[in-house]
Amino acid sequence: MSVDVDAVVAATFRSEWSRVVATLIRVTGDWDLAEECAQDAFAQALARWSVDGVPGRPGAWIVTTARNRAVDRLRRRSVESAKLRQIAVVAEPVADDDPGGVADDRLRLLFTCCHPALSLEARVALTLRTVAGLSTAEVARGCLVSEATMAKRLVRAKGKIRNARIPYRMPSADQLPTRTSGVLAVLYLLFNEGYAATSGADRVRVDLCGEAIRLARLLARLMPGEPEPRGLLALMLLHHSRRDARTDATGGLVTLEEQDRTRWRRADIDEGVAVLESALDHGSVGPYQLQALIAACHATAETARSTDWAGIARLYRRLAVVLPSPVVALNHAVAVAMSEGPAAGLTLVEELAADGGLVGYHLLPATRADLLRRLGRHAEAAAEYLSAIELADTDDVRDFLRRRLTDLTP
Repeated sequence: MSVDVDAVVAATFRSEWSRVVATLIRVTGDWDLAEECAQDAFAQALARWSVDGVPGRPGAWIVTTARNRAVDRLRRRSVESAKLRQIAVVAEPVADDDPGGVADDRLRLLFTCCHPALSLEARVALTLRTVAGLSTAEVARGCLVSEATMAKRLVRAKGKIRNARIPYRMPSADQLPTRTSGVLAVLYLLFNEGYAATSGADRVRVDLCGEAIRLARLLARLMPGEPEPRGLLALMLLHHSRRDARTDATGGLVTLEEQDRTRWRRADIDEGVAVLESALDHGSVGPYQLQALIAACHATAETARSTDWAGIARLYRRLAVVLPSPVVALNHAVAVAMSEGPAAGLTLVEELAADGGLVGYHLLPATRADLLRRLGRHAEAAAEYLSAIELADTDDVRDFLRRRLTDLTP
């Protein structure tokens, strides 16, 4: 039976890229060299495997080839012999299904890319380029900037790591909770930009969501004792399960309440629930697990009417304790409105508006408008819809709000 070498190399790239780069960075200390040698190794695989056949351990073959390429490059640069000896004795990696010490390399890579000394935009760019293995052009498209701008951003980020001597290592035990939360925040930012793009033609950018989920899978696998990475993975899967139902045939937004639930992806829901249950087994429930529990309430409800809104309201109250924010409070108000009636929810929304923490946030007047509409106070609702339209930052959201406003007209 013939083997599709292109497909095998592509699959190996996706699964092994961060492993190869992480190993080479550790032994050479040179990010650019590591990436260049990894790229060369995959190019060689494409040519050699077509002739010699696919090796039994593709990942090991790639690492060995990339390592040998690094040795050759360093020799040509006349690098000190001690560094050459260090690289030469790097053992061939362990079996592909046994992360062993390689897991530490990949974690070091992810934590270094998300170091707090780097700007948030640099962390996102480095994570997509170095850990996910996207090309500079693909990262630029993902971040909606030109390729030249992204190339400069990546150079600056690597320069910052080198010049500031940011260590390529795992955080210490006392730093781990805060540093892990920073990594999770970067991954969730990537997912949210794909799930509800803030700019660009597409409301849902499935490729960016997919990369964020893939990286969350990697982190959850490499940190099996930490429940929050699995909480984030579950949250992403449960949200992403609804991707096909979130827009109509014309690209218009469809609310959760009105979505066709037969279009939700059951496999993603089942996996998300299973991952969440494994995270909850640890007994320590963090903000991502709480958000995943809320998402699971929605995803497992057979109909919008059967949604456990009272349970969701309770979860938002718990979330507000560990992650206090006006946005969480607004979501809690919506859940209260759905469980206790729009008047109860509106009271909470009015309190939030008086606090001033959501000034300029289009969902505040949009929520107000929806609750006023449900109460039959259409003139007031219309004014709130107009305010929300003015504040909304994407065309599809503005179009949705305009439709709601039009629906108020008898």
